[in-house]
Amino acid sequence: MGKKLYVGNLTFNTKSSDLERLFSSYGTVQSAQVIEDRETGRSKGFGFVEMGSDQEAREAIQALNGNEIDGRALTVNEARPREERSGGGGGGGRRGGGYGGGRY
Repeated sequence: MGKKLYVGNLTFNTKSSDLERLFSSYGTVQSAQVIEDRETGRSKGFGFVEMGSDQEAREAIQALNGNEIDGRALTVNEARPREERSGGGGGGGRRGGGYGGGRY
């Protein structure tokens, strides 16, 4: 088991410090991060916590998965490795300007 945990179904006003405080009851929190929208800075409703050991991670999962915090049942489980994403945004075709279909 890994020490990095996924935490889902957070309220949109949950901060990283809130996650750290919540998980510190179960051991050493090496890092806690709520994922935020780049444009608004608002929480996306999930985050990641890295615990000090596998045992601490297991205890946190057991204690907090399904537990209600601020009226929402948390999802807490082992974080999966990040999937590789294919290159940039795609789109294709010419952008801007142009002549509406004639030859160039």
